[in-house]
Amino acid sequence: MTSQNTLVVTAEPGVPFVDSFREVDAPVADVFRAYTDPALVAQWMGPRELTIEIISWDARIGGTWAYTHTDPSGNAYGFRGVFHDVTPNAGIVQTFEYDGFPGHVSLDRVVFEDLGGRTRIVNHTTFQTQEDRDGMVASGMERGMSEGYERLEELLTGK
Repeated sequence: MTSQNTLVVTAEPGVPFVDSFREVDAPVADVFRAYTDPALVAQWMGPRELTIEIISWDARIGGTWAYTHTDPSGNAYGFRGVFHDVTPNAGIVQTFEYDGFPGHVSLDRVVFEDLGGRTRIVNHTTFQTQEDRDGMVASGMERGMSEGYERLEELLTGK
Protein backbone atom coordinates (compact mmCIF):
# COMPACT_ATOMS: atom_id res chain seq x y z
CA MET A 1 0.00 0.00 0.00
CA THR A 2 1.40 3.41 -0.92
CA SER A 3 1.52 6.39 1.41
CA GLN A 4 -1.12 8.20 -0.68
CA ASN A 5 -3.51 5.43 0.35
CA THR A 6 -3.60 6.69 3.92
CA LEU A 7 -6.92 7.77 5.41
CA VAL A 8 -7.09 11.48 6.23
CA VAL A 9 -9.85 12.51 8.67
CA THR A 10 -10.63 16.13 9.55
CA ALA A 11 -12.95 17.15 12.40
CA GLU A 12 -12.59 20.91 12.74
CA PRO A 13 -13.49 22.43 16.11
CA GLY A 14 -16.88 24.10 16.34
CA VAL A 15 -18.61 22.50 13.34
CA PRO A 16 -20.76 19.35 13.27
CA PHE A 17 -18.91 17.79 10.30
CA VAL A 18 -16.33 15.13 9.67
CA ASP A 19 -14.51 15.07 6.34
CA SER A 20 -12.23 12.33 5.12
CA PHE A 21 -10.58 10.99 2.04
CA ARG A 22 -8.70 7.86 1.07
CA GLU A 23 -7.29 6.70 -2.23
CA VAL A 24 -7.45 3.09 -3.38
CA ASP A 25 -5.67 1.28 -6.18
CA ALA A 26 -8.85 0.33 -8.06
CA PRO A 27 -11.06 1.89 -10.73
CA VAL A 28 -14.15 3.89 -9.76
CA ALA A 29 -16.57 1.28 -11.13
CA ASP A 30 -15.06 -1.41 -8.88
CA VAL A 31 -15.17 0.85 -5.82
CA PHE A 32 -18.78 1.84 -6.50
CA ARG A 33 -19.74 -1.83 -6.84
CA ALA A 34 -18.01 -2.62 -3.51
CA TYR A 35 -20.18 0.07 -1.87
CA THR A 36 -23.46 -1.12 -3.39
CA ASP A 37 -23.25 -4.92 -3.63
CA PRO A 38 -24.15 -6.37 -0.20
CA ALA A 39 -21.98 -9.45 -0.74
CA LEU A 40 -18.97 -7.17 -1.24
CA VAL A 41 -19.91 -4.75 1.56
CA ALA A 42 -19.88 -7.71 3.96
CA GLN A 43 -16.24 -8.39 3.05
CA TRP A 44 -14.81 -4.99 3.94
CA MET A 45 -17.09 -2.84 6.10
CA GLY A 46 -15.66 -2.07 9.53
CA PRO A 47 -12.83 -3.16 11.80
CA ARG A 48 -11.13 -6.51 11.25
CA GLU A 49 -12.06 -8.03 14.62
CA LEU A 50 -15.79 -7.58 14.05
CA THR A 51 -18.01 -9.90 12.07
CA ILE A 52 -20.81 -8.38 10.03
CA GLU A 53 -24.30 -9.55 9.18
CA ILE A 54 -25.99 -7.59 6.41
CA ILE A 55 -29.69 -7.40 7.31
CA SER A 56 -30.65 -5.35 4.23
CA TRP A 57 -28.73 -3.42 1.58
CA ASP A 58 -30.96 -1.91 -1.11
CA ALA A 59 -28.60 0.61 -2.72
CA ARG A 60 -31.12 2.73 -4.62
CA ILE A 61 -32.86 6.02 -3.91
CA GLY A 62 -35.26 5.34 -1.04
CA GLY A 63 -33.71 1.94 -0.31
CA THR A 64 -32.78 1.01 3.23
CA TRP A 65 -29.72 -0.61 4.69
CA ALA A 66 -28.98 -2.30 8.01
CA TYR A 67 -26.19 -4.40 9.40
CA THR A 68 -24.97 -5.75 12.70
CA HIS A 69 -21.35 -5.91 13.79
CA THR A 70 -20.48 -8.47 16.45
CA ASP A 71 -17.29 -8.38 18.50
CA PRO A 72 -15.33 -11.47 19.65
CA SER A 73 -17.17 -11.40 23.01
CA GLY A 74 -20.56 -11.63 21.26
CA ASN A 75 -21.62 -8.01 21.77
CA ALA A 76 -23.74 -6.85 18.82
CA TYR A 77 -23.88 -3.32 17.41
CA GLY A 78 -26.61 -2.47 14.92
CA PHE A 79 -26.53 0.30 12.31
CA ARG A 80 -29.10 1.39 9.76
CA GLY A 81 -30.10 4.09 7.34
CA VAL A 82 -31.70 5.14 4.07
CA PHE A 83 -30.11 5.78 0.68
CA HIS A 84 -31.09 9.24 -0.58
CA ASP A 85 -29.00 9.33 -3.74
CA VAL A 86 -27.11 6.60 -5.54
CA THR A 87 -25.39 7.83 -8.70
CA PRO A 88 -23.43 5.04 -10.40
CA ASN A 89 -19.67 5.56 -10.29
CA ALA A 90 -20.09 9.09 -8.89
CA GLY A 91 -21.45 9.08 -5.34
CA ILE A 92 -23.88 8.07 -2.64
CA VAL A 93 -25.86 10.05 -0.06
CA GLN A 94 -27.30 8.13 2.89
CA THR A 95 -28.30 8.48 6.49
CA PHE A 96 -26.47 6.65 9.28
CA GLU A 97 -27.85 5.72 12.69
CA TYR A 98 -26.43 3.56 15.46
CA ASP A 99 -29.15 1.48 17.12
CA GLY A 100 -27.55 2.09 20.52
CA PHE A 101 -28.08 5.84 20.15
CA PRO A 102 -31.45 6.14 18.37
CA GLY A 103 -32.61 9.47 17.01
CA HIS A 104 -29.08 10.71 16.40
CA VAL A 105 -28.92 10.46 12.62
CA SER A 106 -26.06 11.71 10.48
CA LEU A 107 -26.09 12.39 6.75
CA ASP A 108 -23.17 10.93 4.80
CA ARG A 109 -22.08 11.92 1.31
CA VAL A 110 -19.39 9.88 -0.45
CA VAL A 111 -17.95 10.94 -3.78
CA PHE A 112 -15.80 8.71 -5.98
CA GLU A 113 -13.14 10.67 -7.89
CA ASP A 114 -11.59 8.96 -10.92
CA LEU A 115 -7.78 9.18 -10.79
CA GLY A 116 -7.21 7.13 -13.94
CA GLY A 117 -7.39 3.53 -12.67
CA ARG A 118 -7.29 4.66 -9.04
CA THR A 119 -10.07 6.20 -6.97
CA ARG A 120 -10.18 8.90 -4.33
CA ILE A 121 -13.06 8.28 -1.91
CA VAL A 122 -14.19 11.60 -0.38
CA ASN A 123 -16.62 11.57 2.57
CA HIS A 124 -18.51 14.41 4.21
CA THR A 125 -20.64 13.57 7.25
CA THR A 126 -23.04 16.06 8.80
CA PHE A 127 -24.21 15.49 12.37
CA GLN A 128 -27.27 17.03 14.02
CA THR A 129 -25.18 18.54 16.81
CA GLN A 130 -21.60 19.21 17.74
CA GLU A 131 -22.01 16.75 20.63
CA ASP A 132 -23.09 13.98 18.24
CA ARG A 133 -20.05 14.65 16.05
CA ASP A 134 -17.68 14.66 19.01
CA GLY A 135 -19.19 11.43 20.34
CA MET A 136 -18.72 9.71 16.99
CA VAL A 137 -15.11 10.87 16.74
CA ALA A 138 -14.42 9.67 20.31
CA SER A 139 -16.00 6.25 19.58
CA GLY A 140 -13.05 5.06 17.50
CA MET A 141 -14.60 5.98 14.16
CA GLU A 142 -11.23 6.74 12.53
CA ARG A 143 -9.74 3.33 13.40
CA GLY A 144 -12.83 1.54 12.08
CA MET A 145 -12.76 3.56 8.86
CA SER A 146 -9.04 3.00 8.37
CA GLU A 147 -9.31 -0.77 8.80
CA GLY A 148 -12.39 -0.88 6.58
CA TYR A 149 -10.58 0.94 3.79
CA GLU A 150 -7.57 -1.38 4.15
CA ARG A 151 -9.95 -4.33 3.77
CA LEU A 152 -11.67 -2.64 0.80
CA GLU A 153 -8.36 -2.23 -0.99
CA GLU A 154 -7.37 -5.82 -0.21
CA LEU A 155 -10.70 -7.00 -1.65
CA LEU A 156 -10.34 -4.92 -4.81
CA THR A 157 -6.66 -5.60 -5.49
CA GLY A 158 -6.31 -9.13 -4.14
CA LYS A 159 -3.39 -8.00 -1.94
